Amino acid sequence: MKKHNQTVEEAKDKVETGEKSTQEVKHKKVEKTEKEEKQEAKKEDKKDDKKSEEKSAKEDKAAKMEEEIASLNEKLQNEKNDYVRLMAEFENFRRRTAQEKLDIVSTAAADTIKGLLPVLDDCERAMTILETSSDEAAREGTGLIYNKLMAYLKSKGLEKIEAKGAKFDTDFHEAIAQLPVPEEDKKGMVYDVVETGYLLNGKVLRYAKVVVGV
Repeated sequence: MKKHNQTVEEAKDKVETGEKSTQEVKHKKVEKTEKEEKQEAKKEDKKDDKKSEEKSAKEDKAAKMEEEIASLNEKLQNEKNDYVRLMAEFENFRRRTAQEKLDIVSTAAADTIKGLLPVLDDCERAMTILETSSDEAAREGTGLIYNKLMAYLKSKGLEKIEAKGAKFDTDFHEAIAQLPVPEEDKKGMVYDVVETGYLLNGKVLRYAKVVVGV
């Protein structure tokens, strides 16, 4: 009986020991699973942190690129504005220089033509005198010279100021004398021309010297 009881006790001990071993194995497995889960969680956290860092780096890089693009666009706009301003200044300079050249040429031409006006005056006086002369050759020769010279000067823009019989106008006439006239309609009118006036390209080159009726 004793032996039987001992055997039973031993069997119980073995069972308990087996159960303890099983529990220990289970506990170890649970601990191992928890440890693995923590490690996996740490790995996931590291992955998330790495992704966040990469995302942040990309955002920083994109922001820097946008700043560089904005800076380049600003520089490009400034260069464009400078170019447009420079071209405008050059165009103004070109026009001003061209106008100055034209003014110089016009002034030189006006001075030259103005120097020839006394020759025209002499021709007109000669033609007036020769009208009563019997020297037909002299009259025709003087008239030919006058007409050719006048035609050339007209081609350069010269034209006479028609004054006799016109209303006195200080824009074109210079009164050197006044003459009393009985007719009311002749008062304030040019009675006679002492020296012919001329326009050059629409501008007064020489005022007509006239006698005005009063």
